[in-house]
Amino acid sequence: MDYVRPGPCRLNWDSLMTSLDIVKTISECFSCLQECCIVRHTTAGQMLNIISPREFVDFSYTTIFQDGLLSCGLSMDYEETKHNFVRGFNHPCGWFCMPTAEGPNQSNLSGYIQTDLRGMLPQTAVDNGMATGIVNFYTDLRRALKA
Repeated sequence: MDYVRPGPCRLNWDSLMTSLDIVKTISECFSCLQECCIVRHTTAGQMLNIISPREFVDFSYTTIFQDGLLSCGLSMDYEETKHNFVRGFNHPCGWFCMPTAEGPNQSNLSGYIQTDLRGMLPQTAVDNGMATGIVNFYTDLRRALKA
């Protein structure tokens, strides 16, 4: 889950991610088994920049869930958008990383993503860009985990 949740590890392998900053860590109200933060991340342009670079600011929550880990998030209004970016919006979304019976180094990762890229984009560009982004995410992650 360290490869998926917000943090510096994500920048090392995710080819779509161009920056990731933890703006604020929120820990006063939660136990050490939970992590909350506000994270700002930017993504590269896609489809020859038909989809321009995007910026997202999300509240992120990571916790132990049924012997695995759950990392979920939701976009929030926070400061102004960086220059040359469109502010995208993530509706409630999350990643579930659950152990499998194959052994301690095996797990299943399931993601639920509801992203609004915003801006004036044809729906076919959004559909193609999101599909390509998800395929690249899993390809990049698999490559990083093997290394």
